[in-house]
Amino acid sequence: MREAEIRRLGAANLLGVVSIALTAVVPGFFWDGFTVLGTHLAWLCVCSVWVGTLNVILHLVFKPNLSPKRSSFAHKISRFLKCCIYFFMSCILFHAIIVLYGAPLIESVTETFLFAVLLSTFTTLQCLCMLGPNIQAWIRVFSKNGAMSVWESSLQITTMCSILGAWFGAFPIPLDWDRPWQVWPISCSLGATFGYTAGLVIAPLWIHWNRKQLTYKSR
Repeated sequence: MREAEIRRLGAANLLGVVSIALTAVVPGFFWDGFTVLGTHLAWLCVCSVWVGTLNVILHLVFKPNLSPKRSSFAHKISRFLKCCIYFFMSCILFHAIIVLYGAPLIESVTETFLFAVLLSTFTTLQCLCMLGPNIQAWIRVFSKNGAMSVWESSLQITTMCSILGAWFGAFPIPLDWDRPWQVWPISCSLGATFGYTAGLVIAPLWIHWNRKQLTYKSR
């Protein structure tokens, strides 16, 4: 395993961590009264757009899973449209799952959907950037020993950390502490964000620590 590839992964993930921190700070310079808790729905939109845009840019710059085959312009357009459809379907699926786990069905539809968009940005969008709209590749990556590169190992870690963070974030909601961050879906979205950030930090460190044990099969 090349050390250079791990360093590239570390640099990309570090930019991801910095971008998340900036979503809580930069909008305040242009929007009076902007805070992560006070204007949480606005922050969900900013964070989703900011992180999503950065993921796409990093994919274009680092090209972690660049296919050697050249594709036509029509194929690229078709692939892009499929990715958009997959992302929208992911938002709907996450929304349904969140409701099944106890989120308000009607009262907080906007809040729940924006939280679903955030989760899709942390998970599905990364899969689309790296693997494209290829469900078989997704299943391979998330199966045991399915990762074929350091980027796919990082994808596994950040995705699982994001989902676990959102799940753990739901625990304080029913408690009678009467804190502002217990309002739906603040604790869950913050949990997912902290989980995603932790995954970005943990992934290159874990891969570097286990680089001698990790052997990636060739494609």
